[in-house]
Amino acid sequence: MAYRSDKPKRRLSKEKEYQLARDQWDAYTRARDNGHQDYIAVAKRCDAFYRGEQWDAADLSSLDDQGRPALTINTILPTINTVLGEQSTRRADVTFKPRASGQQEIADTLTKLFMQISDNNKLDWVEGQVFSDGLIQDRGWFDVRIDFDDHIQGEVRITAKDPLDILIDPDAKDYDPRTWNEIFETRWMSLDEIEETYGQKKADQLRVTVEQGSALGTDSIEYEEVRYGDTYSGVEYQQGNTTNPEENRALRSVRVIERQYYRLKECMFYIDSITGDMREVPYNWTKKKREAFADEFALEIITKIVRKVRWTVTADRIVLFDDWSPYDHFTLVPFFPFWRRGRPFGMVRNLISPQEQLNKISSQELHIVNTTANSGWIVESGSLSGMDADDLEEHGAETGLVLEFNRGSNPPAKIPPNQIPTGLDRISQKAALNIKAISGISDAMLGTESPEVSGVALQAKQSRGAMMIQVPLDNLAKTRQYLAEKVLNLVQAYYTEERLVQIVNESDPMKTSEPMVLNQVTPEGEIINDLTLGEYDVVIATSPARDNFDEMQFAEAIQLRQVGVPIPDDIIVDYSHLARKGEVAQRIRKMQGTEPPTEEEAQMLQFQMEAQIQTIQLEIAKLEAEVAKMQAEAQLNISKAEENQMDPQLKMAEIESKLQMKREELALREKLAGLTNEQRRAQTETAAAAKLAAIAMKPGGN
Repeated sequence: MAYRSDKPKRRLSKEKEYQLARDQWDAYTRARDNGHQDYIAVAKRCDAFYRGEQWDAADLSSLDDQGRPALTINTILPTINTVLGEQSTRRADVTFKPRASGQQEIADTLTKLFMQISDNNKLDWVEGQVFSDGLIQDRGWFDVRIDFDDHIQGEVRITAKDPLDILIDPDAKDYDPRTWNEIFETRWMSLDEIEETYGQKKADQLRVTVEQGSALGTDSIEYEEVRYGDTYSGVEYQQGNTTNPEENRALRSVRVIERQYYRLKECMFYIDSITGDMREVPYNWTKKKREAFADEFALEIITKIVRKVRWTVTADRIVLFDDWSPYDHFTLVPFFPFWRRGRPFGMVRNLISPQEQLNKISSQELHIVNTTANSGWIVESGSLSGMDADDLEEHGAETGLVLEFNRGSNPPAKIPPNQIPTGLDRISQKAALNIKAISGISDAMLGTESPEVSGVALQAKQSRGAMMIQVPLDNLAKTRQYLAEKVLNLVQAYYTEERLVQIVNESDPMKTSEPMVLNQVTPEGEIINDLTLGEYDVVIATSPARDNFDEMQFAEAIQLRQVGVPIPDDIIVDYSHLARKGEVAQRIRKMQGTEPPTEEEAQMLQFQMEAQIQTIQLEIAKLEAEVAKMQAEAQLNISKAEENQMDPQLKMAEIESKLQMKREELALREKLAGLTNEQRRAQTETAAAAKLAAIAMKPGGN
């Protein structure tokens, strides 16, 4: 669905609307007639060969009439599936790094946010669909845009498009769509669908256009025959019944053309005079708002002409939508397994000829074998007894056949079968080898290698096979780069308000999610995790799939343990396949004392320690009060007899001794508290180091 702006737009006159729709139709027909129709035919054939539909209907009918077999030995299916399997084991690991005014903390936040967007869109599955489209039908397409169906502020939505609906700019020479001039998406829509998406008024205008019979061409309107249920495309259909053509036909669907193309536009930009950074002023801001923003942050406003994306949607003569795109670039991101100067192609295209050769040679071999078993008979007319020539034709190839012929006639003779041509079996072998040579998929990668081959040689052959398919995998990495850059652009443009996202913690064995607040405003007015500022680079790497990675890490951890490396027990459990491995690893850490205390446990220990210190402080205060009291009493009774003078001094000495003991106990308690805190901090650092080691051994670990 095209983006529709809420701001009011000037209505086009009927003449301008028709001219815009006509220009759109001319641009579409130019792209359609410059290779897209030929591409559709080839793409459908490639898809049929992958599914196993590899014979033309005319050839099948001719072979059936001649009694010849038509075998289909689909070697394309396992060949393509092998490459798809290679892609599924090499998942994308996308990270961001700061550039210019960027910050590492924001780069880490962007990395986590991309993981959340990937998980929300099931990107692994979407990428698998796009990759298979590219291998089979030459082209695969991502569509990346902001969707407001599930979130009021919008969220990034990534989907896979049908390659047959996308038309490339005929003048495109580079892989990057940002260098193209235009791109089309076209599909058939009913009037009800058009009314649901673009409003009832547009649907009514289309009905009037169809009734007047003024459609643009045979590829614009699709009719259906009311009486017989057939469909027909073309305005010429109404010529069959000039009196009342509506009685025999009805509108079935209309071709909707969605075009994104670049046009020059005068735009305003904010400029930071200190750093020189430049940002475009949002096109829907009023003059008062943009000037207030410039005054608040001491920015300058300039005007310059730049390339902007125009978005136009038409259906026949009716303009359904026409406005500037809210995005900086096209929403479509391509994947081409092979790209040669504007000519993309996949793997199946070049496997069709050897596959047809294999099918025909194998069918011919079977036909020769069949004719050897039943090559035919030479029979003298009327010589058979109890059966005729038709019976012999029907039962002549049965086992244990008994033939009785009349006395005095020539016995029936079997026609010598044709000999199998020498080397015919080798031709079929060559056809199978051609498929492997063209695709680059060896027997080692298919799993059909001879058992006599050693493990080292098998691994070497698999490595060489992986090198043969490196070109489509490199182009997939290029597509991942463009996709991540597109997501980054949308995030910095639309994730401007405070929002809460749930991030899956990959380093946690129990796969718990943790909340993360974006663009959080503090009471002091500062913004935490401000994604709109700074520039960042995208770093694309590959990592094994999670199951395969865990198996390799578990085996390596066991081997390191066996040679004496002190791998922690909880890390080994994390890489195992236990059903409750997270709980088992947590219990092991608690038993070994490496599990950091929970927040409640830490608060309880702190409370107990503070209570003990407070009790000792109260006892010391009590003893000090008694000392002060004794000193006062001693001053008052200084004039008493000398024999009574020794008793207060002894009591004071005793209290002073107790006071000293309490002070020493307090010092000891405080020292123990410090040691306890130091030990807890050391345990926390040890646990953190162990977790960092686990993260480093996992894919995507930071």
